[in-house]
Amino acid sequence: MEELLVGVDWSQSHYDIAVVAPSGALLTQFRIAKTAPEFSLLAEKIEAFGVPTSHCHIGLETAHNILIDFLWSRQYATFVIAPSIVKSSSGRFGNSGAYTDAKDAHLIADLLRTDRERFAPWRPDSELLTRIKTKLGHMDYLTKLITSHTNRLRSILLRVYPQVLQAFNDLHVCLALHLLVAYPTAAALAGFSYAEFAAFCRSQHCHRLDWITTWYSRLQQPQPPVQSTMAAAYRDEIVFIAQQLLGLIQEKKLALQQVQVLYQQHPDHPIFSSLPGAGDMLQPKLLVMFGEDRARFPSPQDIRALAGTCPVTKQSGKRRHIQFRRACNHSFRETAQQFAVASVQHVDWAAAYFTSALSRGLRKNHAYRCVANRWLGVIWKMWQTHQPYDETYHLKQIHHQRRPT
Repeated sequence: MEELLVGVDWSQSHYDIAVVAPSGALLTQFRIAKTAPEFSLLAEKIEAFGVPTSHCHIGLETAHNILIDFLWSRQYATFVIAPSIVKSSSGRFGNSGAYTDAKDAHLIADLLRTDRERFAPWRPDSELLTRIKTKLGHMDYLTKLITSHTNRLRSILLRVYPQVLQAFNDLHVCLALHLLVAYPTAAALAGFSYAEFAAFCRSQHCHRLDWITTWYSRLQQPQPPVQSTMAAAYRDEIVFIAQQLLGLIQEKKLALQQVQVLYQQHPDHPIFSSLPGAGDMLQPKLLVMFGEDRARFPSPQDIRALAGTCPVTKQSGKRRHIQFRRACNHSFRETAQQFAVASVQHVDWAAAYFTSALSRGLRKNHAYRCVANRWLGVIWKMWQTHQPYDETYHLKQIHHQRRPT
């Protein structure tokens, strides 16, 4: 036997495995648990067919799985097949709509047998890129926590302590949070003199007298009376949330510094750092989204489809419908669109393209998505050729493409 096709359907507690021959015959099916001995059993069952590991093609529905690390360690050719593709192919073995985990594993193996040219094998990231990716994921998690805590704190302050919101529009200002820890109720702030407030601000490394004066005047604005028992009831929660936010904000700053140190060590740093308008967060995020395996995206359309910046066209006969792409990497789409927004402020051609899209009647989000779609093609070319962004060269290319032949 020249090659072997293996499909894996995963769940929280186990994996269903199907092994298929090049002829399409189902050779064996079995289930393994998520343990090291069971993983070894999987390798033994595959090796029993006498096919070299390089000719064993294994398909899964996700790369975020401990099994894929084991498969990479054994040098298996590993493919990640999107669940939407598996679902759309479910009628291959029958039209009833019935399915099981074992059937899905068989389907994944059969997709590798008949459609393998559609899928690029997944290769492990370098240790450096993996560390950047995990740090960015940690930062995204911290951002969600900060947003959640801030919303809760704001709702409490609107009820019992609105002076702080009037003085500080942004509750992420550490001085505002330290103020809430030290003076968690309006009553505690009532006897706060200007000299005491100025000394407090200086202790938090703020020395701008105009800011101090503005903040103090806003804090002293008369407010509707608040029931004392209500203010006392929220006192401990205000202190707790403010302390949590201070820790989360500090942790996020530290994580960003660590990301920057790692990002500057990466060989592709010159490519993504040359992008105009991309800041400390967007540059490493774009690097992580593109990755290091150039063969994974053989054309710019592949990266655009993954990011969801290009639409989906459905055409049959005289009917032609273009719609928003929903099946994509939503985090990538958000990153690409954020970069498009930033680039419009820094790059003339991006601003002109955005204005042109608006003039055609597109909404802002759609127009920014069009700019992102254009940028992804540019970045893909830079990424493939290992060349940083050159504004002059890009404008010449635009002029050349528009020149009549």
